[in-house]
Amino acid sequence: MFHRILIILFLNTLLSLGLTSLGQAQDEQIWDQDLNRYLTPQEMVQEDVYLTPEEAAKLTFPESDSIRMEVINLTKDQKQLIEERIGWQFPESNFDCFIGETNGKIDGWAFVQHTIGKHKAMTYMVGVDPDGEVTNVEVLVYRESRGSEVGKKRFNYQYQGKTIDDPIRINRDVINISGATMSVRSMSAGVKRALVLAHELYLQSKSQNPSINTASRGNKGFLESLLGF
Repeated sequence: MFHRILIILFLNTLLSLGLTSLGQAQDEQIWDQDLNRYLTPQEMVQEDVYLTPEEAAKLTFPESDSIRMEVINLTKDQKQLIEERIGWQFPESNFDCFIGETNGKIDGWAFVQHTIGKHKAMTYMVGVDPDGEVTNVEVLVYRESRGSEVGKKRFNYQYQGKTIDDPIRINRDVINISGATMSVRSMSAGVKRALVLAHELYLQSKSQNPSINTASRGNKGFLESLLGF
């Protein structure tokens, strides 16, 4: 009798653990409206790595004598200022920035950006030159099962030449990718943020004291523009 009780308790424990695991798996499921189904386990762990930050920096500054990296640390007030400039809130306060230099002269800045695509974050680098124009966009890691076309030059070359004054609107300033609208919006938002960071951190300081500091030393309403409103 005692052994039967132990067996029953053991089976109940296994059943409980199984239901818990099943519940956790269900909690982790992601519904894709376009596919009209839950993402498969393979799609949920999708991660395509194309470049390291250092490799992307070399592509952004191919002719620079040297490339150094510094970490931008934003205070609460500084982060709020950036958010007001771009018109949307973001969670991070730290950004990696690569700086290309030749003969002591700065060739530009390249900001590593992480923004949410459709379901998960994608990582990419946005290069900005001393004139405040986008020079290059390189995708480092793409984690969605669809929409990787944003990493192709035939798409992201559209950002080249954009400045802080450009709204970067989908289907107006940037041609959309069918089935990857969220990724396009995400990248457009990151490009805009990189332009504002470059302006506030480095370009504005040429004529006045910078309002934001780095670790080593009125564009409101952007979201509406980004969505084409």
